Amino acid sequence: MTKRTALVVGATGLIGKELVMLLIENPQYERVEIWVRRSSGFKHPKLTERMINFDSLQDIQIETPFHDVFCCLGTTIKKAKTKDQFKKVDLEYPLELARFAKNNHAEHLLVISAIGANAGSSIFYNHVKGQLERELQALTLPQLSIFRPSILLGKREEFRFGERLGIMAVSLMRFLLLGKLKRYRGIKASDVAKAMVIASLKQPKQPVTIYESEEIAKLSLEAI
Repeated sequence: MTKRTALVVGATGLIGKELVMLLIENPQYERVEIWVRRSSGFKHPKLTERMINFDSLQDIQIETPFHDVFCCLGTTIKKAKTKDQFKKVDLEYPLELARFAKNNHAEHLLVISAIGANAGSSIFYNHVKGQLERELQALTLPQLSIFRPSILLGKREEFRFGERLGIMAVSLMRFLLLGKLKRYRGIKASDVAKAMVIASLKQPKQPVTIYESEEIAKLSLEAI
């Protein structure tokens, strides 16, 4: 069986950290590379860390293609401070990464989007995520998997008051969210990361697959 290689961008985020750990522990991956702004602190024989300028993604040179490229980039309006900066992180950088993946013959791009992503939405966040999904699909990549998690559960380094309130509300309402509303239940970042690895290794190859939050939760129950 061919050993796989993976690139993770957004490796220091809530999902990214979980994803890196799963990939380096998986025997099917022989090499994992992460692209970061500053050193992550991750150390492992399989792991290569590369500090890059995200504004120059297309200038990066690699010797051999990655089998799987995982995009876990994302920020908040509060952290980004402006809508333009938010779009740079959540739209422009992922699109540049997707073009890089295509130009460098990656087999599979796996991207974190968000529940409610809709390019036609009047909600800025949902609109940007929907625009990203639309433009990614227009690139006609060999294989594209889009993950739309609900509110993420996990320990963040920074305190986000609004998100903390959201998590509390979702936790209290969990058993009231039934049927179509199940997709709004909070989901562990570790479960999203696991679902991404499973999708990279076990899911049938098709041009575009979109995983809603409840589908991500279900997929994460499978063995890797």
